[in-house]
This record gives sequence, structure tokens and C-alpha cells, in this order.
Amino acid sequence: MELMAVIKGLEALKKPNQQVMVVSDSKYVVDAIKQKWLFEWEKKGWKKVKNADLWQQFLGLYRQHHVTFHWIKGHDGHPENERCDELAVMASQLPHLREDTGYLSST
Repeated sequence: MELMAVIKGLEALKKPNQQVMVVSDSKYVVDAIKQKWLFEWEKKGWKKVKNADLWQQFLGLYRQHHVTFHWIKGHDGHPENERCDELAVMASQLPHLREDTGYLSST
């Protein structure tokens, strides 16, 4: 869910080469960039990578901008992070959610 949020945020940008700071409570998403795991996954052909379809989609968007990542502790009273959690829970309960066909085909 966190990765999709970053993808949707980057998709909303109308011009290339924007300075973007992503603030997330997802160590997985933040560390994938900061620890350079994502680029190793790409070099290895995405073998054994969960959500490879989403990571590839993210990488295309990431390369269009100047994106930095900042990790914050989740459920720690950060107002914007708490609001994002509320919105994510509400969205997950909506009917007729699209299936992640890339995930389904890899299971």
C-alpha cells in the first residue's frame, strides 16, 4: 500500500524534474532507495522481488524527478502520517478495488 501511495503521488506531478521529498513510515520503501536495493533488484532482473511490477512502475516515475526519502516512525502522532493511515484504511474498505494483476500472477 505504501509503495502505491508513492507511485500515485509521483503520477500526480505534471512537470518532469521536480524536487520531491517522500516522507514515509515504511522502512521497506525508504530503504529500497536509500540502501540501493531497488537498483540491485533491477540489475538482477527483478528475480524473487515481491511487487516487482509496482517497483518497476515506481522506478520509471522516480527517474523523471529528483526524489529524496525521509523515514518517520509510524503511529507516533505525526499529523500527516496519521491522516494518511486513516485514508488508507478507508480506501482499503471500499468495494470494487482493482486487483494487482502483477501480484496475482507472481503468487
